[in-house]
Amino acid sequence: MLAAYAAHLDPDHPLDGLVVGDRPEPEPREHWTTVEVRAASLNHHDLWSLRGVGLRAGQLPMILGTDAAGVTPDGREVVVHGVIGVTGHGVGPDETRTLLSERYPGTFAERVAVPTWNLLPKPAGLSFTQAACLPTAWLTAYRMLFTSAGARPGDRVLVQGAGGGVSTAAVLLGAATGLEVHVTSRDEGKRSRALDLGAASAVEPGDRLPAKVDVVLETVGAATWSHSVRSVRPGGTIVVAGATSGDAAPAELTRLFFQEIRVLGATMGSREDLAGLLRLLDRTGVRPVVDREVPLPRAREAFERLAAGSQFGKVVLVPA
Repeated sequence: MLAAYAAHLDPDHPLDGLVVGDRPEPEPREHWTTVEVRAASLNHHDLWSLRGVGLRAGQLPMILGTDAAGVTPDGREVVVHGVIGVTGHGVGPDETRTLLSERYPGTFAERVAVPTWNLLPKPAGLSFTQAACLPTAWLTAYRMLFTSAGARPGDRVLVQGAGGGVSTAAVLLGAATGLEVHVTSRDEGKRSRALDLGAASAVEPGDRLPAKVDVVLETVGAATWSHSVRSVRPGGTIVVAGATSGDAAPAELTRLFFQEIRVLGATMGSREDLAGLLRLLDRTGVRPVVDREVPLPRAREAFERLAAGSQFGKVVLVPA
């Protein structure tokens, strides 16, 4: 079957290790289901994998991709929850948590095998492309806002870095649930689009906000960390789910403890979180922003767009 996979790892030139070619079909396994992939979205996790973060040379070749929506052999339309392990469903109960494409082959292929427990029904109102955007970026945004931070209608939220999958999801989810969402971006066009999606304000990174916020969603890291710490109110919460610009140093510990700021980490979310997200989208009509669809044979184009940071919303691979 056709797949996009990591053939070798290169921290400095990650796309040099990306190959689109033939890979073996998924092997049958008890309590697992093979899904015919109809759409699979890209995440920064895929670029980090090509750099060797979470992957070792001995695991190669490895099919990339954590997100997918597709069809089971009995015709059910499903969304794939890409977190494997911890629960004991489909794997041993003591298996540590991994994401698809770390220990088990990922979703950038014509077919992918996952534990049957990891499959959720796709709402009829969502297309396969829209559903494939959800299991990483949208699930992470949902967990950051509602599970980790416990945001409530009327709360002010700062989202660092407009344009990415998590940030666009956070703006749309926040606007749909009564949050006052503020975003940052160096790109004027991305700031304008964030306002169109429902953001209350969109400013340059580091600029003063209209007021201190209750929650900050931080996925950028070094470039925005100081602004995040200065923008949250005393007793507020910063939820961290990434560091695309590198680790933050210094941590500004004095401000954190003196103002009793909570700092929490979030990585994707649980199956229950994904079920809640699907219900929310089904009931509200909120839909993911899709930057573009790219046929699987041209997967390198999709990776190049993500690596350049020129996308707004999700880049999605679809069958040729």
